[in-house]
Amino acid sequence: MKQTILIIDDDEKLNRLLEKFLGDFGMEVVSAATPSDGFKLINAKKPDLIILDIMLPEMDGFEVCKTIRRTSRVPIIMLTARGDLTDRVVGLELGADDYLPKPFEPRELVARIQSVLRRTRAAVFEKAETFGRLEIDFARQSAVLDGTAMDLTTSEFTILSFLAANTGRVLDRDRLLNELSGIDCEAYNRTVDVTISRLRQKLGDDPKNPEFIKTIWGSGYLFLGGTREK
Repeated sequence: MKQTILIIDDDEKLNRLLEKFLGDFGMEVVSAATPSDGFKLINAKKPDLIILDIMLPEMDGFEVCKTIRRTSRVPIIMLTARGDLTDRVVGLELGADDYLPKPFEPRELVARIQSVLRRTRAAVFEKAETFGRLEIDFARQSAVLDGTAMDLTTSEFTILSFLAANTGRVLDRDRLLNELSGIDCEAYNRTVDVTISRLRQKLGDDPKNPEFIKTIWGSGYLFLGGTREK
């Protein structure tokens, strides 16, 4: 399962180098030289993590971080030539997850990325979340719909929780199958589509007018968060 990494840095030579280096570690990397292009890619690519420079045209990285945090909790690693402690503190206070001064070893950046992604995912799955009529307790691996506990198989809960943890992002079948691949159960012999179909039945979700799971033809599935699209 590839992680999508967005780099927002006006050093385009560095961007190309990082695209190749991180790509060798199985990451899908996109980059932007300006904040405005970065915001477009955030909406288009829904990255798993953002590498953000402080010294940028249009607005500095602190303002970019602040703007992103108004609508998203996507992990952010701030990357800058300014190694001042004050900059680090400000960045973290604004919601950055880590901070790496230039120059840096690319392997250290990879380690930081992997560490932040592990922490972020662990944090998501340690709490319960409510999505309209549906409440999912990630830690206890249980779900409640309209106040009634749902009877879900391990594979059904795995798919539901992964979709919910990525609300608003289209997940293709390969990513969903990857989540099931470690489960020693009937999931091996059943397709993602069948698991989704059973989930919809238990959620009372109409595929033509979905409240929770929407099919994006040719791409995968999108979790709507308990709100029907208008």
